[in-house]
Amino acid sequence: MNIRHLTFRLLQVYIAVVRTGSISQAAVQLHLTQPTVSQQIKRLTEAVGHELLEQRDGGYQPSFVGKELYHAALDALSRFEDFDNLLTQAAQGQRGHFSLGVVTTAKYIVPRLLSPYAQAFPAVDVTLNIGNRSNILQRFDQQLDDLYLFSHPPTGEKVVSGRFLRNPLVLIAPLNHWAAQAKEVNFADLVNERFLMREPGSATRMVFENWLREQNLALHKTMQMESNEVIRMSVEEGLGLAVLSEHTLAQADARVAHLAVSDFPLHSHWYLVRHGDRRLSVAAQNFIQYMDAHLADLVEPKYLRNELGGLLG
Repeated sequence: MNIRHLTFRLLQVYIAVVRTGSISQAAVQLHLTQPTVSQQIKRLTEAVGHELLEQRDGGYQPSFVGKELYHAALDALSRFEDFDNLLTQAAQGQRGHFSLGVVTTAKYIVPRLLSPYAQAFPAVDVTLNIGNRSNILQRFDQQLDDLYLFSHPPTGEKVVSGRFLRNPLVLIAPLNHWAAQAKEVNFADLVNERFLMREPGSATRMVFENWLREQNLALHKTMQMESNEVIRMSVEEGLGLAVLSEHTLAQADARVAHLAVSDFPLHSHWYLVRHGDRRLSVAAQNFIQYMDAHLADLVEPKYLRNELGGLLG
């Protein structure tokens, strides 16, 4: 058999003739002329090197070799029909892959976004790359991921972002701290306290330090720690005060006091970000569309701030 002479069209014509048992009916079904169908069957017979059809009972029936070819043709074409369905699903974002660069503090946010999406689109693979702000900024500059999650997005003409979630930053203290019972606290009375801080460049730290500068205030004692979890646990144990995301504290069911200080909670948001020079995969576009359509079902109304439409522009 000269397999190079086989084509999908020849196989489709052959299947139609076997199923109908008629050259003329196959021609009608395929919107071809009878001579064209006859010529295609002749070409296929020559390519295989065996007679494929026998005239019996007023119609065409497959020969022994023709039956085997029929089964092989069905198998081949059905596989490519499956492949075509896969391509359709990929084009609709129902299959495929995208990667998400996430700052460490967003790990409290990501599950509530990805879990329902993964259930709705189980055939889409999502890769999470988690790091501190410096790591994720570097990934953004190198365009290593489709999308990024920041609470303080980078700046520049290549940044395309949309905020979607309020991220209130609250001032916390140990439950037995003197300010825990006060109805109102002046921050100036707290500057001599020890404040537990993330590393320089942390978005929470940047927002807090910007607020201190605006108020012309300076902290006298600080201690740097590697993660929000360590900071939260250290505040619980009485090591100092801290400014942390309300989401972080809610997820951990923290045993701390929220201090009633003017201007707090400080305003911050979570942003979904993409690099303007990187083409979004269809799966990534579909994720943005899913978030845009279902965000109100995924987060509490008091935190909702949906401006994701601009990411798809």
